Amino acid sequence: MVGELVPVRVDPVTADRHFWHRFHELRRARDSELHPGDPTDPDEIVEAHMKRADPYDIAEYFEMSRDDRMISWFETQTTTPANPEYATNRHLIWTEAYVRKDARRRGIARSWLTVLDDVMAGHGCTVAGMSTTQESGHGFLRWLGAAPKLTDIESRLMLADVDWPMLERWVQEGAAGSPETKLEIYDGPLPDEILPEFAVRRSELLNMIPFEDLDIGDIVVTPERVRDVYDRAAQTGRVLHEVLTLDPDGRISGMTDMEAHVHKPTMLAQQFTGVRPDARGRGLGKWIKAAMLLHMRELYPRVKWITTENAHSNDPMLKINRALGFKEFREAVEYQVTREQIHAKVLSPAT
Repeated sequence: MVGELVPVRVDPVTADRHFWHRFHELRRARDSELHPGDPTDPDEIVEAHMKRADPYDIAEYFEMSRDDRMISWFETQTTTPANPEYATNRHLIWTEAYVRKDARRRGIARSWLTVLDDVMAGHGCTVAGMSTTQESGHGFLRWLGAAPKLTDIESRLMLADVDWPMLERWVQEGAAGSPETKLEIYDGPLPDEILPEFAVRRSELLNMIPFEDLDIGDIVVTPERVRDVYDRAAQTGRVLHEVLTLDPDGRISGMTDMEAHVHKPTMLAQQFTGVRPDARGRGLGKWIKAAMLLHMRELYPRVKWITTENAHSNDPMLKINRALGFKEFREAVEYQVTREQIHAKVLSPAT
């Protein structure tokens, strides 16, 4: 069967409706298997995302199809020279693959290694990263020789279970503990005048995230990259919300952000939360997270649950989330493998 399937590079900008039909059919099958019960992105939103030019990252897409039925999908992403992270991340490439359930255990996933080997060579990448929540994925990556580098915990919070009086106390205690600190809430893009300070603090705090053994370079946020995120969000139906605390000297001491999807009215995504090291111990983390949740309850009365992800080793954030009522939903493991290991598997007989 594998011999009958040929990997084909896909350009979303020029792809015809036959491609999009078979792609969306496979995408929905994948989402139904990997995210049962969760809302699926509308076709037009996915197409807008894939067609939009990205100055900072380059994504490449490939399919294997037969008789206008897509059997497998593969994509890669790496930084461009325009990305301020390029110097320390240019050796990394991130990948995602899916094989239709009725076509597995026939060597299709293995056949993508030749494509990955060529893409890595073209970009000069030496390390590939991939994530899985499935036992079949763990088995394949162990066979490949990939090493588990980071365990992500996906947690979910049902709003019906939230102790709202506790959150109100957290807000009161946070304000009382830092009387000179100002809390600000932004629905949508931050004002331009805040972006330089925001970019500096966000870069600082993101680089403090515990990435365990993951090979990852510097994270560099700039005002230009933030504006690009806002443009992309507007194009794909996402609304970004930010809670900041600002100290009297004008520096941001804490931040947390959530993402709402126009087409997913019953869920929200809790994104990054961080507190400047010299501002910790004042209850700022509880204050900003509680203020955000209280605000979201008023803004989105149809929301039923919130999802978030944290590294397994991020004890402080997991502790706050557990206190809020977040419960572990599933684990994902990030693996990394060298191009030398991939190339050796490409050259070796099938085993």
